[in-house]
Amino acid sequence: MVRNRITAAFLATVTLGLGGVDRAVSAAPAIHTVIVEATRFEPDILTVRRGDVVRWINKDPFPHTVTALGSGFDSKIIAPNKSWRYTPRKKGVFAYFCTLHSTMKATLRVQ
Repeated sequence: MVRNRITAAFLATVTLGLGGVDRAVSAAPAIHTVIVEATRFEPDILTVRRGDVVRWINKDPFPHTVTALGSGFDSKIIAPNKSWRYTPRKKGVFAYFCTLHSTMKATLRVQ
């Protein structure tokens, strides 16, 4: 009987512990992808949560940047077939562009 109570207590502890792990896994940051191709950002408006990861992939045969207007973020040069990741920490709406091709513009919304 004592052994059964100990086993039951152990299983309850393990089960509760796994429940905590499940919640932590579901709260993991999402990864969003922006494709840079044909001298444009796709999507041109992206909404993410604070702490998510945004990855820009340059599929053009020439370099680009991902640079926020004002302050916020700047990828520097992203070479062809390379990518850059950014994890936003502040809520807000951030317009950005490519410093090498000023007609390339997009918006990152962080909730």
